[in-house]
Amino acid sequence: MNVQMNNQMRVYKPFISPFDPCPPLPYRTYVVPPNQYIVFQPRDWPQYNLEEALTRGTLWPNLFSPYTPNRNVQEGGA
Repeated sequence: MNVQMNNQMRVYKPFISPFDPCPPLPYRTYVVPPNQYIVFQPRDWPQYNLEEALTRGTLWPNLFSPYTPNRNVQEGGA
């Protein structure tokens, strides 16, 4: 399994049916955003400066969740 792991990425092995007409995928991944684990926002959290916050989409580094698109998806297909 050659998956780049981070603390927000989860991996599971789906059921593979012997009657599945498509080639099976050995594993699937999904992202759990950090806001799922933060019950309340503590005071005095570190903050990005304004320009970096606008670039990253959040003011607080603890709530930043990078997006990496799946490169295996073929372009132009539906």
